[in-house]
Amino acid sequence: MAALYTTFLPLLFFARVAGIFVATLVVFWALSFKSSFLLHTASQEDLIYSALHPLLMVIGFILVSGEAILVHRWWPGSKSLKKSVHLCLQGVALGCGIFGIWTRFQGENGVVANFYSLHSWMGLMCMSLFGFQWMMGFLSFWHRGAVRRARTRVLPWHIFVGLYTYGLAVATAETGLLEKLTFLQTNRNLSKRSPESMLVNGLGLGLALLGGIVILAAISPKYQALQTKLVYSDSKSLSSL
Repeated sequence: MAALYTTFLPLLFFARVAGIFVATLVVFWALSFKSSFLLHTASQEDLIYSALHPLLMVIGFILVSGEAILVHRWWPGSKSLKKSVHLCLQGVALGCGIFGIWTRFQGENGVVANFYSLHSWMGLMCMSLFGFQWMMGFLSFWHRGAVRRARTRVLPWHIFVGLYTYGLAVATAETGLLEKLTFLQTNRNLSKRSPESMLVNGLGLGLALLGGIVILAAISPKYQALQTKLVYSDSKSLSSL
């Protein structure tokens, strides 16, 4: 297990560095460019809700759910411990995602007015899939009455839906950044080469990099499994001689 963790230590290191980079940019954006989150008729309470949305969706949802994937795949420890930590982290991500969407429903626009773009509908689809995925994971892998054969049958779909939902979350965040930046450049005459434009573009690139690293870590074959196959194939070849 130690050899396995050491082999992929650079990949996990870059994932954590990308996560810190993304978290720093989104926090700096929310604190330093408050006017971008405040409409002309908005109150201080609306400003808080508007700034909380990217913080919760990026840090609370994408970063935490990505960490849950890394923990389940590469964290040293027993399988039951990794599953429990994975489930708890995904639960935290789900709670942050639900609260993050709830913040968009606050203020004078209401619920229906916020569903007008590709970003909003992708977000609703992503959270619905994530909630279904978490519930199915809980029932399939933690219910004591679950049959091992049923869990084995569900596992590939659980992995596929999990990675698809994570990729969809990153894509949804990218569309949200594009939508916000387009609004600022069109309605508030924000320069395309202004510090805020560069920051938002950097945040989008950081999310794309982070998503790629997490998915690569999730689908990479484990070192021990490869080593076992090589030893088995070599011993089989020697025995045939």
